[in-house]
Amino acid sequence: MHTSGARNRLLGVLRGALPSDAGPGRILIGLDRVEHSERADRLVDAVRTVVRAVPLGRGRDALHGRWLGHPVHPLMVQVPLGSWMSAAVLDFVPGQQRAARTLVGTGLVAALPAAAAGWADWAELRRPQMRVGLVHAAANAAGVAFYGASFVARARGRFARGRLWGLAGLAAVSVGGAVGGHMAFRQASGANHAEHVAELVGTGWHTVGELADFPVGTPVRRHLRDEPVVVVHEPTGAVRVLADRCSHMGGPLSEGRVADGCIRCPWHGSAFRLSDGWNTSGPATAAQPVFTTRITGSLVEARLQHLSGHTPAAPSGEESQ
Repeated sequence: MHTSGARNRLLGVLRGALPSDAGPGRILIGLDRVEHSERADRLVDAVRTVVRAVPLGRGRDALHGRWLGHPVHPLMVQVPLGSWMSAAVLDFVPGQQRAARTLVGTGLVAALPAAAAGWADWAELRRPQMRVGLVHAAANAAGVAFYGASFVARARGRFARGRLWGLAGLAAVSVGGAVGGHMAFRQASGANHAEHVAELVGTGWHTVGELADFPVGTPVRRHLRDEPVVVVHEPTGAVRVLADRCSHMGGPLSEGRVADGCIRCPWHGSAFRLSDGWNTSGPATAAQPVFTTRITGSLVEARLQHLSGHTPAAPSGEESQ
């Protein structure tokens, strides 16, 4: 992948994305065009291949934030952004040049692991999210480059030039942050796509189906109050029920593979324990909603339980099903 060619393709996407009119929603319209443009897809595929090929092992799950329960990238960016914003403030305080330079350098060092976590998450997104993610990454990369120039200028005693580069860097990472917010809050990148299950299914017992309808070892899709669930009849006789939409990106677990007491999402490979819904490997960071089951005659019934094993209490006035 040639750097100049990749840069030109990305710039082409950005030029086609920005609308000529200055009406309300201009930024949103521009990002929407990026989201639906296929012009950078070759670059997306090439970068994704490189990111996925890095031999991180279990470290990849750590970068996703599986240990935290949600993506760790937003947490990690606080250090570089906070350092750089603090440096911008100190630039206007007499006698604080050395402190400002230290903060700029701290931000540069902290940006490396934050970027690594961001790229790890980006490589497991849907294509429209990945397209916008390239813009997010390009803006932040420009910001890091500007802050690198700022640090060098400050180290050489050229504080006025260092301040200017620092302001340029702050502007660039601010744009990157705005685009990152679009990815998180409009495109739901990194959001828990199974969080709504408790509200839609409610409390109480629900009929899942006839026990005979669930062959041993084969995941089967059923619905509880129109919410899809995956049912697995284990060789031990236990019947496991989990929300079917993967918490990572909503992939259908019922189309996945069952092995070693877990079910693996067919989209991005996240694995969840059938017994309690916990995610044993990423990129999913949130556990899967799990149901307690019982056999009544020939019927399988299920009700939602917390990950701690407790059944949610019914809200006041709500009857159990």
